[in-house]
Amino acid sequence: MKQSRSSRAAWLTVSAALLGLATPLSVSPPATAASPSPAFRWARCAGDGLDARQQCASLKVPMDYADPGGRTIDIAVSRIPAAKPATRRGVLLLIPGGPGNTSLADPSGKGQKLPQAVRDQYDLIGFAPRGLAPSTTVSCALRHADLATSTLRPWPAPDGSITGNVATARRLSRACTRNGGELIRHISTLDEVHDIDRIRVALGEHRLAAWGVSYGTYVGAVYSERFPQHTDRIVLDSNDDPDPTLVERGWLHAYERGVEDTFPEFARWAATAGNPDRVAATADEVRPLFLRLAARLDRAPLPWPGANPPELNGNVLRQTMLDSLYAPSRFPALAELMLAARHGTVPPAPKQPPDQALQNLAAVSIGTLCNDVAWPTSTADYRKAVADSRRLHPLTAGMPRNAMVCAAWPYPPRRSPVRITGQGPSDILLVQNARDVATPLSGARRLRRALGTRAVMVTVDSTGHNAYLANGNACGDRTVSRFLATGQRPDGDVYCP
Repeated sequence: MKQSRSSRAAWLTVSAALLGLATPLSVSPPATAASPSPAFRWARCAGDGLDARQQCASLKVPMDYADPGGRTIDIAVSRIPAAKPATRRGVLLLIPGGPGNTSLADPSGKGQKLPQAVRDQYDLIGFAPRGLAPSTTVSCALRHADLATSTLRPWPAPDGSITGNVATARRLSRACTRNGGELIRHISTLDEVHDIDRIRVALGEHRLAAWGVSYGTYVGAVYSERFPQHTDRIVLDSNDDPDPTLVERGWLHAYERGVEDTFPEFARWAATAGNPDRVAATADEVRPLFLRLAARLDRAPLPWPGANPPELNGNVLRQTMLDSLYAPSRFPALAELMLAARHGTVPPAPKQPPDQALQNLAAVSIGTLCNDVAWPTSTADYRKAVADSRRLHPLTAGMPRNAMVCAAWPYPPRRSPVRITGQGPSDILLVQNARDVATPLSGARRLRRALGTRAVMVTVDSTGHNAYLANGNACGDRTVSRFLATGQRPDGDVYCP
């Protein structure tokens, strides 16, 4: 699943998700036109490391939008008001990735990296999506071993067998349906989009600007499709393929292309003279070395006390490869693990967040992945797809085409996935790194084509997941900042070398 790209990323995500409200407050805004005055009652946020200006509140929304008068759940919301009220334009919603991530702490974090001209004009708004603490929470109560990323991602057995993956899918599905309650059936992209519009209404805004990242680009695109009259300046950063027949299935598939695009950058870095984590003399040697090490660990795993699972096997190395390709700053983690494995040793076990937090994150991710679109159920079809993938893309070993929990999900989607079109105002700017392991350029181009004249795209000659103010470059950052601050977009798609 896309929600935690590495143990470090998962820890940062869950730490933000655990930020609570100092005082539990709730409001019940109308569901139609924006209120003449804000409906939220803001209070000091709980949690450490937050900007003193950040405020928090809670919003009640329907659990089931088909039954708006029925049970309600709480959505936690945060804000930092615009720095210059006299020039305030509105709100900038920070849409998290995942699914399963939160932006509740982002007004204090990534929001403060925005240029002053943007922070002067906009209230920065974060939120914890439904199901994620401190919003009304959901859990599948999975076994500790099932919380390992190398288990939640469907890596096949060393010989390519998927029998264990199918059994895991069934076990996890039973746990979620048994322990997730009614809420887990109402966690989806469309539910999140309707929650966002309730947040807009409660804020008293006719329109909202947004910065969506990763899975948040799909959320932002669906919001722009469903509520085009309520969009302002929309930035979609590290973009998902919006194919409505696949949705998250397609995003899992995208790792094949993303790894092929990105691994050569790691190989060049890992073969650079003077690099203390150098693993080979030339870049051409790094890929076969990685494949040999993974095969060796398939045959003879190394004990890894304190890790989950408590061994370094081939799939743990492959998962570390995926995690490490998210940003060049993470390359050392993969190189160090390869060097240790080559010598038959292991590094210290990576730190993990508490199981309770991982349970919450996993349940929200599973609910979204499985409720957005129906997944195939044929084991034979998955077996063939995995065999084909292993032959064509040995680095990912068939995982992107394999059966995960959604292959055994008992609930059909309540609504069809939204088809993204070019109908609506031309107020969307896509920014995309050329080499992105999770949301490759090929998928971003499909979102660009789907949006038509509504959007332009800035392609950045950089490596990493998350481009704007992260792994992009100065040219891309300037272009996005200008759009947010002034509304000026390039006349057409641009390339930032």
